[in-house]
Amino acid sequence: MRMLLRPGTIFRNDTKPHRVVSSSLCKKNLSSFSDNNRQVINSICKVLESGPWGPSSETALSSLNVSPQPELIISVLRRLKDVNIAIDYFKWFERRTELPHCPESYNSLLSLMSRCGKFEPLEQILGEMSVAGFGPSVTTCIEMVTSCVKANKLKQGFDVLQMMRKFKFRPAFSAYTTLIGALSSSSSSNDSDKMLTLFQQMQELGYEPTVHLFTTLIRGFAREGRVDSALSLLDEMKSSSLDADIVLYNVCIDCFGKAGKVDMAWKFFHEMEANGLHPDEVTYTSMIGVLCKANRLEEAVEIFEGLEKSRRVPCSYAYNTMIMGYGSAGKFEEAYSLLERQRSKGSIPSVIAYNCILTSLRRMGRVDEALRVFEEMKKDAPPNLSTYNILIDMLCRAGKLDSAFSMRDSMEKAGLFPNVRTVNIMVDRLCKANKLDEACGVFEEMDCKLCTPDEITFCSLIDGLGKVGRVDDAYRIYEKMLDAECRPNSVVYTSLIKSFFNHGRKEDGHKIYKEMMSQRCSPDLQFLNTYMDCMFKAGEADKGRAMFEEIKARGFVPDARSYSILIHGLIKAGFANETHELFYLMKERGCVLDTRAYNIVIDGFCKCGKVNKAYQLLEEMKVKGFEPTVVTYGSVIDGLAKIDRLDEAYMLFEEAKSKGIELNVVIYSSLIDGFGKVGRIDEAYLILEELMQRGLTPNVYTWNSLLDALVKAEEINEALACFQSLKEMKCAPNQVTYGILINGLCKVRKFNKAFVFWQEMQKQGMKPNAVSYTTMISGLARAGNIAEAGSLFDRFKGNGGVPDSACYNAMIEGLSSGNRAVDAYALFEETRRRGLSIHSKTCVVLLDALHKSDCLEQAAVVGAVLRETGKAKHAARCW
Repeated sequence: MRMLLRPGTIFRNDTKPHRVVSSSLCKKNLSSFSDNNRQVINSICKVLESGPWGPSSETALSSLNVSPQPELIISVLRRLKDVNIAIDYFKWFERRTELPHCPESYNSLLSLMSRCGKFEPLEQILGEMSVAGFGPSVTTCIEMVTSCVKANKLKQGFDVLQMMRKFKFRPAFSAYTTLIGALSSSSSSNDSDKMLTLFQQMQELGYEPTVHLFTTLIRGFAREGRVDSALSLLDEMKSSSLDADIVLYNVCIDCFGKAGKVDMAWKFFHEMEANGLHPDEVTYTSMIGVLCKANRLEEAVEIFEGLEKSRRVPCSYAYNTMIMGYGSAGKFEEAYSLLERQRSKGSIPSVIAYNCILTSLRRMGRVDEALRVFEEMKKDAPPNLSTYNILIDMLCRAGKLDSAFSMRDSMEKAGLFPNVRTVNIMVDRLCKANKLDEACGVFEEMDCKLCTPDEITFCSLIDGLGKVGRVDDAYRIYEKMLDAECRPNSVVYTSLIKSFFNHGRKEDGHKIYKEMMSQRCSPDLQFLNTYMDCMFKAGEADKGRAMFEEIKARGFVPDARSYSILIHGLIKAGFANETHELFYLMKERGCVLDTRAYNIVIDGFCKCGKVNKAYQLLEEMKVKGFEPTVVTYGSVIDGLAKIDRLDEAYMLFEEAKSKGIELNVVIYSSLIDGFGKVGRIDEAYLILEELMQRGLTPNVYTWNSLLDALVKAEEINEALACFQSLKEMKCAPNQVTYGILINGLCKVRKFNKAFVFWQEMQKQGMKPNAVSYTTMISGLARAGNIAEAGSLFDRFKGNGGVPDSACYNAMIEGLSSGNRAVDAYALFEETRRRGLSIHSKTCVVLLDALHKSDCLEQAAVVGAVLRETGKAKHAARCW
């Protein structure tokens, strides 16, 4: 919007005297002027609407040779639809006549702004009016606020009234009450504070508050859960000698009851009777609803029966509420009985009553019973759109998608057509059932003339497609959302970014963030937390850290989830040692830790070796009322087992079982690994036995832990039996499994058996790692199987492997023992070139082989190396 005038200027030429045309005179002349000069007004409007304002516009207006009259502008302003054009004409007219505008002209301009919903020039206009000595009329003031309320721009309405107050104008009583009423019904945060500000301004201006105004205020505060403020207003009303009416009591019962203050609702119910007011249908229905919601069904029944006795004709609202109460409590027989009772009294149950039952049946998942009720209700009331939506939702939740589509077809045959809620239910449920093509089909079938997709429709589809990896399709739906002029919110962008990152397209994920900024969609804390989590999971630890700082830079206070993501991300990136400081910073900032936050911090402490700190946090959790979970116990048990504090780990293990926590394979495996590493193999076996008795299946990590313990104890036969059990239980061995067995067999010099496992591993499609290669090559060489050892050695190097010193020494000794002294010496030289150490024993074996082969020159070199090695060892001993 262009500015009305430069800052500091006013409309009128201040060099001229301030002559104000009388408002009554304007109105008087306006009637006759409009009747006699309608053609002139049409001509002016035609010029103004022909294009943007400019010199040509002024020339065209001047050529009309219209006698400049103050009342002329009023008629023109009432016809115009563009605020900018109106302001340009307004200024031109003033320059042309050299007269100040009358109050009616100003009010007409303000009225046009109200119709267009554009209040940017308001401050300039009100400033001019203030200088002229008059303000907006009562009607105009009310019109400005009402237009904001109708457009749901309540903050703008609030700003309009504050702007009037700035220039010492007195806003109309009805303008205040209209805006307060709208704010009390709004779901936005901090609206109650705005209500209170407006109420206090009314008191400052001398307006007498009414019972209705207090009722509106109390409703607004109670809905936000600000019960104390609502009670203070109630006390203030009573101190103002205003008597509470039945409407106020009904509002108090309903709002305080919904806020969970049931006893207070009871107090108001009895208080109104004590004050001589008789509860009406609304009172009884509200009280019944409050009691049902609080699961105080017996008291609700008592109230309902009291209402029934006092009435000849049944109250259908009370019946509906009581039926809903029975349904929510799962007492469907009582609900059906109440339907019969209502029918027996001559009142046909309404569609609302049946929908209440169906809603409750949906919550319980009782599909067949709901379909039976649906057929029965047709005798009393034709199902409406809500009925069909309830049933479609229920069928989709139950996985009966074909039946849901049939129900939709039945709805259309009954003359009802799906609304956006119907579509949203089906799209959401189909996406959750991974029926994405069907969900897209429902979306494509939408008739935009009858039913336009909203942000929920788009969001459900984008999220569903993204989760199964169809991120390009999800992005296409996002583009359709933009084409439909449906503005994406933070939830949509959260879903898109998460989908791209989760499917390995982090660069596209970053582009989505830039797209969000270009669309001027403000990210919320949940979005920023998710984005930070995605970056850490994608291995972008530095960017994750930077996002945490951006959260603070954007004015958000990092919550428990923010810190949890940061700490967890740093742990995964290998910076577990930083978790200690972050944890205490988190507590200093007053961040309330939840169970998830405790679990992440405890895991971080365990991973960086600060197990005592983790143990302390576990105890702190209990003191603060947070129940440790299987994750909590798992982290601490694993941490203790890794530092050989096995008795403490086992005590925690027993504590978790005593609390009824379902322990998983990971925890059992941690204990088996811990006991196995210190040679307590019998205890490791007992834990494995308990694991299987509880119906859990050992995984490959569990078996590897036990195998490693048996190999280290040189119980190789037991290890082979264990390996056989692993295969019998359909657990697929991995590279680590074979590596443990190969190492163990080579250790007890069963090289040929080890080679069998080596070949088996490769048949399974597994590539041996460097340790496995080194172990096998060394074993075969020592066993004299030089051909196989040499072949493996060459293959290892050919695949990019780097043999270590032990591997080279074993090969040199094997070749020397196999009468291949020349080959052994070549490998000896290669070992020296690579800077690897050569054992004294290896030199002795090679030296002997070289002498036998008459390779005296090479023997001299080896002898020199052997002497140098001996001198070095002697020097080391002396030192």
